[in-house]
Amino acid sequence: MGNIFKAYDIRGAYPDELDESAAWKIGAALVKLLKAKSVVIGQDMRPSSSSLARAFAEGAISSGASVSDIGMATTPMLYYAIIEGNFDAGAMVTASHLPPGSNGLKLSREKAIPLSGAQGLPALERMVKEEWPEQPPIGASGGAPCTAPGSAALPAPETAPSGAARGSYRTISLMDTYIDTLAGFVHHPKPLKVVVDAGNGTAGPEVFALFEKIPDWTLIPLYTVPDGISPHHVANPLILSTLRDLQAAVIKEEADLGVAFDGDCDRCGFIDENGVKIPEDLVTALIAEFFLTREPGSTILYDLRSSKTVPGTITRLGGKAVRCRVGHAFIKARMRQENALFAGELSGHYYYRDTGFTDNAMYTMIQMLNYLALKNMPLSRIVLPLKKYSSTGEINLQVKDKDAIWAALETTYKDGQKDYLDGLTVEYKSWWFNIRASNTEPVMRLNLEAQELNTMEEKRDEVFKVIKKADPSLVLMA
Repeated sequence: MGNIFKAYDIRGAYPDELDESAAWKIGAALVKLLKAKSVVIGQDMRPSSSSLARAFAEGAISSGASVSDIGMATTPMLYYAIIEGNFDAGAMVTASHLPPGSNGLKLSREKAIPLSGAQGLPALERMVKEEWPEQPPIGASGGAPCTAPGSAALPAPETAPSGAARGSYRTISLMDTYIDTLAGFVHHPKPLKVVVDAGNGTAGPEVFALFEKIPDWTLIPLYTVPDGISPHHVANPLILSTLRDLQAAVIKEEADLGVAFDGDCDRCGFIDENGVKIPEDLVTALIAEFFLTREPGSTILYDLRSSKTVPGTITRLGGKAVRCRVGHAFIKARMRQENALFAGELSGHYYYRDTGFTDNAMYTMIQMLNYLALKNMPLSRIVLPLKKYSSTGEINLQVKDKDAIWAALETTYKDGQKDYLDGLTVEYKSWWFNIRASNTEPVMRLNLEAQELNTMEEKRDEVFKVIKKADPSLVLMA
């Protein structure tokens, strides 16, 4: 088992780092850690997801849990299942937007509260390594399938935790009730044409099911058949090259909106009617405006990398803007603390109180279409007033000496207003920047924004020079 326990979830190369043996141990340990009597599990479309899900289920059953399997699903549907079914725990087998050779697990306790590196995952990792130092026998070579849908249990492994009464297994279907719930959030729909690129991820079936319930919407589908080898492009809307087909289709079809989902449908990106990508933080501002017209005075969270347009919009409309650190576990915890209505993250994750303080890309598409119907004008015109500042976007930096970089930036910009909520943020009257170490990759991430384009470019180059002098190994990543 490689170093698969990350800041927010479990992920690694299959099968070299994450295999069926590891999945079995994680399933068994999660049940013991949470004292869970009931567990729900889902999986994405990757070739390895089925066998990893079966192995996880075997481990959970061996520790005495009743396992309910929703099959191939989106991560938001798994969250919905945990909350609506009152499960003690949930597991989604997915590596989200990563290439097909990777896989992982997103783990939650009751109410879809995530396990993370800050809470839960370190204890789970210790339990896995201490209680099962050797590979346990897994049913039949990594977990045999159940004998029939709804069968009582998966085949038992030859060894199980001492004294554990064996649990049970069943399959359940949630698509109809989940889509009915999502459709209930559609307000006064108007005729709109939407191009959806599901990236051959798990969003495709949900997209068709939802659009069937909203006859005013016209769907132009792209890559909606789930396929774990990503035959057209990686399902990652943050990579601009993955959006080219979507942009072309929006223009060709004269659509009102283009939507791109990631592999497990917890992130999304948007294209306006001219084929132009809408920055993720401006999407936060748009949805915040829609919500505040319906629930004035609400609390809305935004991650600290977001444009100043975001808190400015929230405050202008009478909402309470709360700045928070990056990462879904931190944002979800802060949302619960503040009872926030909505939160947006620069990574394309958008979170809602309506969905149990979880991120849901399909719900986000619904809110954007609600907003377009309310405004009754092209998206490009709606966004234009929000483009007040010039931003670098998030820049990934491959470096070797992070400590030297921190020290150099703090010294160079010692007269700026600083905070350390997440990495280092330095703010001046006409510009600001944040630099932080990634929690998921061996890089540093830089965001810089200024009131004017020439100031942004000047300060961006200036910061690069400071970093390069402190660490000559600096490489700007694509």
